[in-house]
Amino acid sequence: MAAGYELVDLRFLLEQGGWVLRVQVDLPLDDAVDPHDVPQDRVDLQACENISRELSAVLDVDDPIPQAYSLEVGSPGIDRPLRTVRHFQYFAGSQVKIQMAHGLPTDSGTERRNFRGTLQGIEGGKVVVDVDGQLFQLPLDDIDTAKLVPDWDAVMKGKSGVGAPLPKPAKPGGKVSAKKHSSKPRTERDSNKPND
Repeated sequence: MAAGYELVDLRFLLEQGGWVLRVQVDLPLDDAVDPHDVPQDRVDLQACENISRELSAVLDVDDPIPQAYSLEVGSPGIDRPLRTVRHFQYFAGSQVKIQMAHGLPTDSGTERRNFRGTLQGIEGGKVVVDVDGQLFQLPLDDIDTAKLVPDWDAVMKGKSGVGAPLPKPAKPGGKVSAKKHSSKPRTERDSNKPND
């Protein structure tokens, strides 16, 4: 894509005001940059306007869409969509919300389409997500939408709000307990014994 940007997501949707071609672009992800440190403002308004003009000119010439529509070009935003193998690899450790096009069968005989948990990565064309301690393997080709769920506390501290959770700092003045605990289980009978 123009000026070093890459396509993140492309949707053609019918909304209240008519058809919309929604394009999301970003700078390529850099393995040397931790997901915690990826700034949210990597694509500014000027870049979106430039890409919109270039894309509009190409679409006018090729005319691939027969009906009238609006073109919207923007950045992925803080709840970035995940679409490619690369996205699912890079953001492993992040919280995600995934909706499947077709439900996965469950033990109870129903189908499950919605998953929210910790992204583990991708293995053999399947996205692995940990939902409350249970691992699910979701076929990449069957994912309708997948988005990052940002950690707003981290965002408020100037981080991106994605990636594996950061370790919690120790509370100021907090002390580690030096109290020793007996490995012997305490019984009701023990609690009635007088102290020696």
